[in-house]
Amino acid sequence: MRDIHFKDYFWNSELTNTGGYETIIQYLNEGKRTCKEVEDFMKARASIEEKYAKDLLGLSKKVCGHNEMNSLKRSLDMFKLQTEHVSLSHLQLAQTMREEAKKLEDSREKQKDARKKIEQQMEAIHKQKSSQYKKTMELHSKAQQAKQNAEEADRIYVQNVTTLGKTADEWQTEHVKACEMFEKQAMERISCLRNTVWTHLNQLSQQCVNSDELYEEVRRSLEQCDIQEDIAHFVKLRQTGDKIPAAVVYENFYSGQKVVTVAPPSRQPPPISRRGPIPVNMNTNHSGTFSPCTSDQATSNDQILRPCMSA
Repeated sequence: MRDIHFKDYFWNSELTNTGGYETIIQYLNEGKRTCKEVEDFMKARASIEEKYAKDLLGLSKKVCGHNEMNSLKRSLDMFKLQTEHVSLSHLQLAQTMREEAKKLEDSREKQKDARKKIEQQMEAIHKQKSSQYKKTMELHSKAQQAKQNAEEADRIYVQNVTTLGKTADEWQTEHVKACEMFEKQAMERISCLRNTVWTHLNQLSQQCVNSDELYEEVRRSLEQCDIQEDIAHFVKLRQTGDKIPAAVVYENFYSGQKVVTVAPPSRQPPPISRRGPIPVNMNTNHSGTFSPCTSDQATSNDQILRPCMSA
């Protein structure tokens, strides 16, 4: 299949008809509007990304796990830090989107200036062609009607036909040049639009990769979260004592004699014992996930009964 070019398909059977040229101009104007629409779309998307980034940044500054300790606290701190990194990444994405939109805008303005010059030249030669055609046709009528001046009218008519031929040749040459230039601009515009949207999608894909890498940092931090270690850390930091309080004894204030009465055996605190084996900490190195236990399991694994107070 041979190449198709503007210069081969936008002529008209009438010399003064400019329909083909106007069809090309309309196509270029529609392409210009498409460029502007894509520019506006990318600028709006950049604004959305920027707002999202700022909201994420504000969210990352909020208190999250302030009272936690040890490994879980480190994981939550990492979670906030990577959220901040995600927000900065989206902010950078917004900036790159604006830069791409600016490139598209610069390309559109460059084509606009080049087209304006060509359109002015074509407008001038269209007027010249129409004027010469009108004058030639008037002389053609006079040549037919004025038999007594036939030779002079014919000479002038031939002269104008010759001039018209030269003008038509010049117009054809300029028309070909304009078609070639407009076709080149159309190809550049389509290429620029295609590459811009392609780059835009690559940026969004890269953003997903960057976000997943940042979230992976949080997951790796969570893998280091040791439940038993955090519990032991809390106990060590906040413990208040390991001695069971002594039983309260009865004292007789009526007989004048101090009598110590030991509480019945049934009301004495039961011995401390463990029921069942000590729960094994679910190590994240094996499964990568935590399996939280219920309150009933914690009670059945390690239950300490407090002593009863005698009445």
